[in-house]
Amino acid sequence: MKQAVKIAVLGCGTVGAQVVRLLQERAADYQARCGASLEIIGICVNNLAAPRPDFISRDLLTDQAEPLIDQADLVIELIGGIEPARTYITRALEAGKSVVTGNKALLAQHGPELFDLSRQREADLYYEAAVAGAIPVVYGLRESLAGDRVQVVQGIVNGTTNYMLDQMEKKGWSFEQALSTAQELGYAEADPTADIDGLDAAAKCALLAQLAFHTRVSLDQVAVKGIRQITADDIADAKESGRTIKLLAIAQLAQDEQGRECVSCRVEPVLVKPENPLASIAGAFNAIVIDAEAAGRLMFYGQGAGGVQTASAVLSDVVAAAFHLVSGGSAPRESAYADLPQMPAGQVRSKYSIRLEVEDATGVLAEVAGIFARRGISIEQVRQRNDSESAKAEVSLATAWARADAIDLTVKDLAAAEPVGRVIQVISMEG
Repeated sequence: MKQAVKIAVLGCGTVGAQVVRLLQERAADYQARCGASLEIIGICVNNLAAPRPDFISRDLLTDQAEPLIDQADLVIELIGGIEPARTYITRALEAGKSVVTGNKALLAQHGPELFDLSRQREADLYYEAAVAGAIPVVYGLRESLAGDRVQVVQGIVNGTTNYMLDQMEKKGWSFEQALSTAQELGYAEADPTADIDGLDAAAKCALLAQLAFHTRVSLDQVAVKGIRQITADDIADAKESGRTIKLLAIAQLAQDEQGRECVSCRVEPVLVKPENPLASIAGAFNAIVIDAEAAGRLMFYGQGAGGVQTASAVLSDVVAAAFHLVSGGSAPRESAYADLPQMPAGQVRSKYSIRLEVEDATGVLAEVAGIFARRGISIEQVRQRNDSESAKAEVSLATAWARADAIDLTVKDLAAAEPVGRVIQVISMEG
């Protein structure tokens, strides 16, 4: 039996530093849980001269990852990005080392090859921290629901955008004001593209879909629309309709035109009903709702980011990996037996809210309704706001269930119609 599990830490930023701190502070506790001590043999960093917290020993620092990986039993990858993280994880798995990572971008892009390598080398690959920080949704899907059939996974998986939308609703802020404040608070990066354009959420959506539906889903199979175009007027219109706008990652089983079971994955702003538990998620928190055949509806809620919160998820994997190394067990392998096709984006059905600027004249609404009817789309609700100082009116229409491709064609027809000044906004609605 191992007396010590040798750990290599790759990366010592906000999360990495907290992982090191907790490994040191809780050493006795972890030894009792794992049956062996957890020994940090080195910490790989880019800049050896950069300032570090006092609890990080300079003697542990190195800028050479390969020798560290070769000496370790367990490698914790917290570098982020694609390279060199991919090279380091590949090296570790090829050598039969256990790997813990929080790298969602890498797994969404190169997960299949890493999972295959993990299986071939019988080396464990853990990634709880890659999806929603401290929220144990990976474990929930992979193990707790292993005997169930998941039908839908939907959630708020990006705290930055949820904070922004929440503040726009509560304080009437513009998009720009909400983004600026999120950056000041450290929720958003200097380059916020991955957050506000939905790319961060899309990577997480792909991972959630793989876990939920036992099929491989790549990042380019997730339809993505971020919140960059959401305005204060959109927020106000949502409130007037009794709903709230949330950026949701949605992965679900569906049937295509041929009746085949498919996986549909998308990230987009959605007008959510007040009774949906996701409607009340405030600030930078995350929440994920899972609907399963036997278990019913489950909800996971917590902080999806932050150094110590993400470190908690990393360490849950570290303890599990170390226990298996000591006891001779192994982690569950990737389950991708289903091999389900992706639902074509145009066939995805939803309800929609469409806002138009139109001429304030008799017969205009009838003409607009006719455009929808010609595309086979029913209108369930119409709200109109008139501007007494102009000849224009703003109309908000809520549709019945419709295919995305039919909505796209309808929007083009509306934009070309003479009485329609412009199509202001198109947002999906929860049914």
